[in-house]
Amino acid sequence: MATDPYTTLGIARGASEKDIKSAYRKLAKELHPDRNKDNPKAAERFSEVTRAYDLLSDKEKRAQFDRGEIDAEGNPTMPFGAGGFGGGGQRGGMGGAGGFGGFGGNDGIDLEDLFGGIFGGGGQRGGPGGMGGMGGGRTRAAPRGANVSYRLSVSLTDAAELANQRITLSDGKTIDLKLPKGVEDGTQMRLTGKGEAGLGGAGDAIITIAIQRHPYFERDGDDLRVDLPITLDEAVNGAKVRAPTASGAVMLTVPAGASSGKTLRLKGKGMTRKDGTRGDQLIRLEIVLPEGDEDLAARLEGWKDTRNVRERLGG
Repeated sequence: MATDPYTTLGIARGASEKDIKSAYRKLAKELHPDRNKDNPKAAERFSEVTRAYDLLSDKEKRAQFDRGEIDAEGNPTMPFGAGGFGGGGQRGGMGGAGGFGGFGGNDGIDLEDLFGGIFGGGGQRGGPGGMGGMGGGRTRAAPRGANVSYRLSVSLTDAAELANQRITLSDGKTIDLKLPKGVEDGTQMRLTGKGEAGLGGAGDAIITIAIQRHPYFERDGDDLRVDLPITLDEAVNGAKVRAPTASGAVMLTVPAGASSGKTLRLKGKGMTRKDGTRGDQLIRLEIVLPEGDEDLAARLEGWKDTRNVRERLGG
């Protein structure tokens, strides 16, 4: 039996939606598989935390769980009502006869649905010899299918550009997924009706985004940072050099006399925010000096360093 979702997230039953979300984000960061590659128990715990959040973030499911109608897995606890097939009120039996009186109850099964196929029901309730006395309770909705969790790895540049992602679901179908604005590591997306089939309809697909580390870009809030190597003559005389961005290389102007550590800003080349605007890209210049040259000052006149110091960045 699954652990109580409130206990799993470490929150009280009266917790607000904000408290639930905050608790989940904290645990998801601690237990994320990318940070616990050598700890399979962390991955298992991450799944438990995700399932707990999935249930408690759904207002309807949370209310059902709090009333004891479903368990921590989202399955009905007592599909035939609290009273089972026994007593549950004083509603009448079949056509007023006593034999089936126990079926009626405030939380009982809709017997027209249960026996309709046998007696040809589905039309009017009641009537002589009919099923009118048996349907006194509220109809309990058939359970939906289980939700299915997925983990989607996304490159940092794709996250910045909100590039469409392709994912294959458990039924073998492949779909193109549009990333949400403001996507972060641990962001969850819900695909309604893409989970397991059930009598009350299919469950949902819950997709957790895992943003991969990049070989040379680093995220800083809504900005992207990168160190860009330049040669000494480019720093002294100024130059136009190729610089990588999330959307491809651009020509960057290095000002004459630039020092190592100087940071240049490319506006609108960072991460996409929730409002659709973009952060910036911050480029830190890194002068790469030739080694073993004792009389460098004298040799600089008319000298040009022809090394491709940006080769690792695709330049």
